[in-house]
Amino acid sequence: MSAVLVQARLREPIERGEVTLLFRRWRRCQAVAGHHYRTAAGRLAVDAVDEVAGSAITDGDARQAGYSDAAALVADLRGSADLPIYRLAVRALAGPDPRDVLAGKSTLTAQERRDLDQRLARLDRLSSHGPWTAATLRLIAERPGVRAPDLAVELGRETLPFKTDVRKLKSLGLTLSLPVGYRLSPRGEAYRGR
Repeated sequence: MSAVLVQARLREPIERGEVTLLFRRWRRCQAVAGHHYRTAAGRLAVDAVDEVAGSAITDGDARQAGYSDAAALVADLRGSADLPIYRLAVRALAGPDPRDVLAGKSTLTAQERRDLDQRLARLDRLSSHGPWTAATLRLIAERPGVRAPDLAVELGRETLPFKTDVRKLKSLGLTLSLPVGYRLSPRGEAYRGR
């Protein structure tokens, strides 16, 4: 899950440059200036992050965040009123998601295979529950479109940590999310079919 949650209704206003600010109440800042995030509103660049007082939010800020005025924006903020408020300057990123481009590759060079071997070995080595990458890729290959909780049970895992691990495979271009469950990407099939 992206640290920067954005409602899908903001996709078009962000793409058109009408919404350029987001405000969030967080216990600690969940976004880093200069980083890119995948959200329901598409891929976003976060250009700046500042902590602000609710009283310092202007009506102009609110309009840049898609609200009529500051009072409406502050009233809509989620979380406890005693949490700090962060202002994020955002912009839509053009072009395809690099992860999708990577996942669509159906051939791998010998170097790409070695790189994947090393990255998967590192994920296994750093895991608190032991090696998991090969078993997860195998299960997704054998059971495409099966709900994550059902797959997790088959591996003796809890659902949320399992889904987190599958996102790590997705970031390597090896899996694709379906409306229900997952499947191997062309890159994942190429990797497993060696």
